[in-house]
Amino acid sequence: MIPPAADPAARPVVLDFDAAVPFLGPEEVRLPLADWQEDIRFGCPFERYAALESHLDGLMPDSHGPVFTGSGDYHHLTLYLLRRLMRRGVPAALDIVVCDNHPDNMRYPFGLHCGSWVSHAAGLPGVRRIHVAGITSADIGPAHAWENRLAPFMREKLFYWSLGREAAWLKLIGRGDHARRFDAPDDLVRSLASELRDSPALYLSVDKDVLDPAFARTNWDQGRFAPEHLKAVIDACAGKLLGSDVTGDASTYSYAGRFKRILSRLDGLPEPDEAELAVWRADQGAINRRLLEWIAGAGAV
Repeated sequence: MIPPAADPAARPVVLDFDAAVPFLGPEEVRLPLADWQEDIRFGCPFERYAALESHLDGLMPDSHGPVFTGSGDYHHLTLYLLRRLMRRGVPAALDIVVCDNHPDNMRYPFGLHCGSWVSHAAGLPGVRRIHVAGITSADIGPAHAWENRLAPFMREKLFYWSLGREAAWLKLIGRGDHARRFDAPDDLVRSLASELRDSPALYLSVDKDVLDPAFARTNWDQGRFAPEHLKAVIDACAGKLLGSDVTGDASTYSYAGRFKRILSRLDGLPEPDEAELAVWRADQGAINRRLLEWIAGAGAV
């Protein structure tokens, strides 16, 4: 089931940089952005990001449902969607829920990166808290502690919800309670749902790399969630959801520029062949349809 095309507020939007998002149905709004792929994918200078924002402002429909951004290499597009939401008016306090295998709060000195956008989102006016849930990445471990941006924690805005991975270094800055570690996804989701009961309004961002690869494969290392855990988080947002986006579809890309080629190789990203990619996308399409149904069921404010 996909939200009916008759309701403009339920129509999904695809920001189509990489042709990764399988067809969502006749109600989708697909914006062609392939010409921006080299500049924006993975990371970009702030000037290029600002240019893309201006371009998208002229394309985005006034009313829409979830926004699909393709590969997780584009998760930094969530920042644009949040800024757009703020310009259109939101309540004085907004909580952001990010389902992701990575914290996306890392240092990136060259502009904005798919793994650095959370710290920028934490600085937006009206953002009360950001919960990044489902982390199993070593990015929050002691060896990478110095790479995590501390400002969102010092302002008491950011919380890590991890599975089997400690961020004990947060105790050194007096923010040990901002790292919530769990052994099982069921326990994490149950505790997060309880936390969200007090949220005045919510924005949801789903990176499907939070899923166990048995359910869908992505371009990044993956976590331990099952689709049902995403449903539980979405259900916890019911009646408070002001917007949402979905990333983590599968695509490959060969950068023309040497700098991004080197950075992507350092991350050791998986490189499926065409046959593997077709299988991955079939699984991704099935997950996307379920997410559309669940988000529509949660209802928008």
